[in-house]
Amino acid sequence: MSASTPLTTTDDSKARGYRRTALFAAAVGYGLDGFDLLILSFALSGIIASFGLSDVEAGSLSTITLLGAVVGGIVFGALADRHGRVRVLTWTVLIFAVFTGLSALAQGYWDLAAYRFIAGIGIGGEFGIGMALAAEAVGADQRARATSWVGVGFQLGVFAAAVVSAPVIALWGWRALFVIGLVPAVFAFVIRRGVEEPETFVRAQERGEKADGAGSTPISFGAKIAALVKDGETVKITLALTILTSVQNFGYFGIITWLPNYLSEQMDLGVTKGSLWTAVTVVGMLAGILIFGQVADRLGRRPAFWIFQAGAIVTILAYSQFTDPTALLAGGFFMGAFANGMLGGHGALLAELYPTAIRATAQNVIFNIGRAVGGLAPVVIALLAGHLGFGFALALLPMIYLIQFLAMFLIPERRGHSLD
Repeated sequence: MSASTPLTTTDDSKARGYRRTALFAAAVGYGLDGFDLLILSFALSGIIASFGLSDVEAGSLSTITLLGAVVGGIVFGALADRHGRVRVLTWTVLIFAVFTGLSALAQGYWDLAAYRFIAGIGIGGEFGIGMALAAEAVGADQRARATSWVGVGFQLGVFAAAVVSAPVIALWGWRALFVIGLVPAVFAFVIRRGVEEPETFVRAQERGEKADGAGSTPISFGAKIAALVKDGETVKITLALTILTSVQNFGYFGIITWLPNYLSEQMDLGVTKGSLWTAVTVVGMLAGILIFGQVADRLGRRPAFWIFQAGAIVTILAYSQFTDPTALLAGGFFMGAFANGMLGGHGALLAELYPTAIRATAQNVIFNIGRAVGGLAPVVIALLAGHLGFGFALALLPMIYLIQFLAMFLIPERRGHSLD
């Protein structure tokens, strides 16, 4: 089957096989994204020691990576809407894999920052392309669960990083973590050979070609961006979704970037226990994403977000007060579930609110603007923690989830709607 031939839906077995393959490719692609971002968190202590960096300089490496993701998200989202989800996903994986590997050769702050920025460009394309691929591969009644599985892929990548980082650093040092980041380059070729473009995308391309007989002119990059703010209603939706993704990412990166360091040093758990406690928080995030997909497909997008936003407010505030190791272990699970469970719903929500011709662009632009805002979290948390302690900085996070809660009133409910 060529990339220009729609999948035959009369063959149920073939259709199910395609859905599984597409979801697997999208989930693993986004999982590699999660692995890369967290190994940087675990490598920070070694990087600080090697290059004599301050906490703020070290935290800025995460911010720089996420700023690169904004650039990559905008560019690769538009390319995916023009050239196909699978093809462009392959390009993004190759870019971030190569420059993650090059990070192992860094000799100081500035060249490491340059490698992280370019790796971030590759990372930026993966969320929107993978979510668009997953949303277009399944029926409307399974859309939130499908995009939740892509979110689970991210968390499995984060979990893998939490598990392997401590032993790898102990044996070979922080540079070895970035060498492992070269492995995804192999997966890029597997994606390209094993997955076709989704039927929704192919048919949208064919409709465009039939519009003027000989083949229509593709929508320009500028027109795709302009379509996100084309009228008052669209501006309202785009703004509300940007608030959602910004809060999601700020909360996530604010927690996960400094959590290993906080648990191992300030809570005196040590590197090994700190890694284990962080891994339990990541397991909570994984469980939350799966539960969110079920709730969103059964009750609707807005109720699911409101439930999890309220849960995030309560659990983060409670966690910030814990000092007992057992309470930190259990509390981390529930904090992770509510604070990051919503990640599973953004892909479905964004897919349902923008047409196929600009869907990957919308996914990547909006989510990566959110990641850019979220990228400020490591620096903001470091500054606050330096003066007031990490616990106090964490206790301030629930306020941003209240803003997110209110933004949901601006977003229409599209559960069950077909994609156009």
